[in-house]
Amino acid sequence: MPYIATTSNIAISGRKEQAIKERMGKAIECIPGKTEGWLMLSFRDNASMYFKGEDDPCAICEVKLFGSADETAYEKLTEALTDILREELDIDPDRIYVTYEEIGVWGWNGGNF
Repeated sequence: MPYIATTSNIAISGRKEQAIKERMGKAIECIPGKTEGWLMLSFRDNASMYFKGEDDPCAICEVKLFGSADETAYEKLTEALTDILREELDIDPDRIYVTYEEIGVWGWNGGNF
C-alpha cells in the first residue's frame, strides 16, 4: 500500500499527469512486493514553492509505505522518481526532494493491516 504525493510549483497538464502516473506505476516495483495495484497517487501543481531561495521549477515526492524496504530499494525508487520528474516536467534533479515514511498500521476497506 504505497502512496506518492507529488507537489510542484509548475503546471502539470492532464497529458503529463497521465504519463507520470503510468511511469510511477512501474517505478513502485523498485520496492519488493509493491505494485501499481495498491498504489495511490496525488498531484498538486502550481504550488507556491521556493527551493534555495528561488522559485525556479522544483518538486517534492512524499512516499508513504506500509511496512519497510531496504536502502537499496529506496535508492532505486528515488532515482526512478527523479528521472520521471526530470523527463516529464523538465525539473532539474538538484531541485527535487524525495521523502519516505514507513507506516506500521494502514487502514483500508474499514479495517487495518
